[in-house]
Amino acid sequence: MKGPLFYSKILLFGEYGIIKDSRGLSIPFNFFKGALKKEEALAGAALASNTNLRKFADYLDVARKQHPEMPEFDLDQLRQDLDEGMYFDSSIPQGYGVGSSGALVAAVYDRYAKTKITVLENLTREKLLQLKEVFALMESFFHGKSSGLDPLNSYLSLPILIHSRDHIESTSIPSQNPEGKGAVFLLDSGVVGETAPMVQIFMEKMKHEGFRKVLKDQFIRYSDACVEDFISGNVKSLFGNIKQLSHVVLDHFKPMIPQEFHQLWQQGIDTNAYYLKLCGSGGGGYILGFTEDLEQAREALKGHRLEVVYNF
Repeated sequence: MKGPLFYSKILLFGEYGIIKDSRGLSIPFNFFKGALKKEEALAGAALASNTNLRKFADYLDVARKQHPEMPEFDLDQLRQDLDEGMYFDSSIPQGYGVGSSGALVAAVYDRYAKTKITVLENLTREKLLQLKEVFALMESFFHGKSSGLDPLNSYLSLPILIHSRDHIESTSIPSQNPEGKGAVFLLDSGVVGETAPMVQIFMEKMKHEGFRKVLKDQFIRYSDACVEDFISGNVKSLFGNIKQLSHVVLDHFKPMIPQEFHQLWQQGIDTNAYYLKLCGSGGGGYILGFTEDLEQAREALKGHRLEVVYNF
C-alpha cells in the first residue's frame, strides 16, 4: 500500500501576522513529500511514525466526541492498517517550518475521513473554512495549537491566500521564470525549530503596547504589501517591501532568529545581495531568502546550502 503523495508547504508571507488577522500567502513545495505506506518489519523512523500514528488515532477518537464539527473517521481500519505496519513515509524535515505534520494530517484525512470534502468539489469559501477548522483540530495533536493552514495547503496542493482568519481562498501566482536571475530560496539553519516555544515568546511580546504597535504599523503593513506584490507580479515593489520586512523582523523578532544568523541577516540588508525572513515560526529550521540575483546571493552565502523554491 502506498497512498497518494502530500507535499510540504511554504508560508511565503504572514508568519505571526496571520495570528493577528494580517494577510498571508502559502504555497505548496513539491521538493518534499510524504505518503502512507506499509512494511512488514518496522524499525527506526518508520516504527516511530507507526507509534505516533497510534497516539494520533486515540486523539482523533477523543476529539470527535468533543468537537461535533470533526468528521467521523474509520478508526477501526486505521488501527488495523497500523497493526499491519503502516507508517508515514516522508522526506519532509520535522521542525523546519515546511509542514511535516500538515502533510501527515492531510494524508490521514484523505484516507480515513468517512465524510470528507474532496479536492474535486467546488471549493467555496465555506468549504475551505470548514476544512481549515477540521485540520486545525487534527493538527493541534502535534503543535498544541494550529491554524489548520499547513494541512489545507498540503491537501489541496494549491497556493492559498489568507485575507483574515475567516476569509481564505485558493489563488494563482505568476508562473515561474526558469531563466530568471531572481529567486526565493530556503537557507538551512542546521537547527531544529519548535513551534510552541516560539509562539509563546510572540504571545509574551504581544502584551507590550510598543510591540503591538510595531506589529500593526510595520510588520503587517510590509507583509501585506509583499503578498499583494507577489500575487500581482510586481517584483520591483516586492523587493522594496521585503527589505523593510526583513529589517523589522531583525529588530523585533530576534529570539526567533538563530543567533549565528543575526549577522548574515544584517549583511543581506546592508549589501542588498539578498533579504532574509522567517519561514514559519522560526527558532531554527529553514530561513526564507529573496534575491534579485541568485548567483550573487550564493556567493554572499558561501558555505550555506540554498534550495531554490521559486524563480523570478
